[in-house]
Amino acid sequence: MNLQKAGLTATLLLAMAGAAIALPQDAQSPKQDMKDAGHATKDAAKDTGRATKKTAQKTGHETKKAAHKTAQKTRQGAEKMEDKTNPQ
Repeated sequence: MNLQKAGLTATLLLAMAGAAIALPQDAQSPKQDMKDAGHATKDAAKDTGRATKKTAQKTGHETKKAAHKTAQKTRQGAEKMEDKTNPQ
């Protein structure tokens, strides 16, 4: 009977120790919280920089495209005016 109690006690102790180890440790230190916040800020800044670069490139492309189209239309208008004023 004494052996059964010792076995039961040992089993309960092992189960309690295993449960304590297996539980997640959610409590972080304030220092780790600050580090995590710093990393998140850094990642957000990188994402913002990439988006800004992409937008600037797209805007530059659209501006160049509009300038070419304007120049083409100006040339067409000049040719049309030349044809109208050309004495034949």
